[in-house]
Amino acid sequence: MAREISNEAARPLYRQVVRAAYIGLTVNFVLGIVKALAGIATGSFALISDAVNSLGDVLTTVAVLAAIYFAQKPPDDEHPYGHTRAEAIAGVNVALVVFLSAIWVGYEALVRLPEQHEIPPSWTLWIAGINVLIKEALYRYKLSVAKKTSSSAIMAHAWDHRADAFSALAALIGLGVVRLGGGSFIWADEVAALVIVAAIVHSAYRLFCKSASELMDAQADDEFVAQVRKCSLAVPGVLGVETLWVRKSGLEYFVDIHLEVDPEMTVREGHEVSHQLREVLLSTFPSLRDVLVHIEPFEGEASDYTSNASPSN
Repeated sequence: MAREISNEAARPLYRQVVRAAYIGLTVNFVLGIVKALAGIATGSFALISDAVNSLGDVLTTVAVLAAIYFAQKPPDDEHPYGHTRAEAIAGVNVALVVFLSAIWVGYEALVRLPEQHEIPPSWTLWIAGINVLIKEALYRYKLSVAKKTSSSAIMAHAWDHRADAFSALAALIGLGVVRLGGGSFIWADEVAALVIVAAIVHSAYRLFCKSASELMDAQADDEFVAQVRKCSLAVPGVLGVETLWVRKSGLEYFVDIHLEVDPEMTVREGHEVSHQLREVLLSTFPSLRDVLVHIEPFEGEASDYTSNASPSN
């Protein structure tokens, strides 16, 4: 039953994730530079804080790309299970970086609250408005990719873009209030920046929890586990599934399953059932990295046997 643990079937998943990451990196870099220049030129701290957020997203994307590169490396003597956890490790570190950037932005916004500064020009509203639309488009695109690939990093980035869209909307509202209200509402820009900080912190928290959960070998989501169980029970010779553990590691999954088979089976027959199950699962779910099968005797009555009772059926 030995099989070289390989991720060749998952290559298309990695390519989709890399493509989505590069698109996000390019868009965030351009947005970050434009917003930073506009914020510095106009003195709008809402735009500056949003620029920091976008450039922070560039950093997180670079970390994810590096992690995906290492995650695809084949197993070696030191890492016999591969390097798939690199993505989750990057996710934890990225979350901490994003959180620290939010703390800095929040501190600067609070320090600036008592200060008086110039009312930003009307064209800053256009920048903020376009930013909202672009971030929402990125959210929808990456959400679609994340659902197809089960990438927690891309899913986290998708929700980060949704948070960015709301924070950009807050910046737009803040700039609009300042423009319409004049000097008496000059504080709205900093308040908008604080709203952005809250969105960034929430995004960092979600990313940290998701990545940390993977590192602690949490059970995969119920829907995927149910699909694996259903597929296993359809294999000839399998009478039941006693235990099923599925852990997510990067874009891929590892399965540990205890099968119930006819107690009268020979060792060779049990081996054939387990081998067939492994091959069926690996071919059905490209995101599976490996399947470990343990055979248990079925404890029910003979009358409980189904048409699956024989591997030759």
